[in-house]
Amino acid sequence: MLRIKSFTFNPFQENTYVISDQEGHAAIIDPGNYENAENQQILTYIRENNLKPELLLNTHCHIDHVLGNDFIKRTFSIPLLIHDQEIPVLNSVKAYAPNYGFANYSHADPDGYLSEGKSIEIGHEHLEVLFVPGHAPGHVVFYHPESQQCIAGDTLFRESIGRTDLPGGDHDLLLEKIKSVLFKLPDQTVIHSGHGPSTTIAHEKAYNPFVGKNSRF
Repeated sequence: MLRIKSFTFNPFQENTYVISDQEGHAAIIDPGNYENAENQQILTYIRENNLKPELLLNTHCHIDHVLGNDFIKRTFSIPLLIHDQEIPVLNSVKAYAPNYGFANYSHADPDGYLSEGKSIEIGHEHLEVLFVPGHAPGHVVFYHPESQQCIAGDTLFRESIGRTDLPGGDHDLLLEKIKSVLFKLPDQTVIHSGHGPSTTIAHEKAYNPFVGKNSRF
């Protein structure tokens, strides 16, 4: 059984996820924690539930999803994994973080790379890595087939999609990948997005104005 806990951090209201199996093996995905209170919130959850973090994963490397990378990596001595096409995206955060009010941002280098078709092991649970670029050039999502849940980053939101006007964004590519990759998942699949509430594949096929059956954009 995969347990998924979400936190909403930083001024971008980014969703950070801690996933764990029944024995407490855990991974942290897209840590947006920056302020000390946010750091303590995620630490308290991990300690109170006796979790053992083993991996740090980024769906992509925009600033709101990586603010806590260094803190998490140092605190738990765990490796950071990203897609290799996100290297320049991650490296650029150092230059622009102060302009967004994050003067104390601390960079963390990746320790390994994610690729499409790779399986990530969290204790006895397995996550499939799916490649869904468009919002960011190396954007991946993590799908758990047994529970039909997907940590989708900024690809698909409830009745919306990730923005594509940032460097490396590609609107047409994102639409195509949502339809050819995410919409191939079972309709009951729960999409845990990088911002806002969770949704399902069935709901987005029916109501999403960008990629749904009555899409108008």
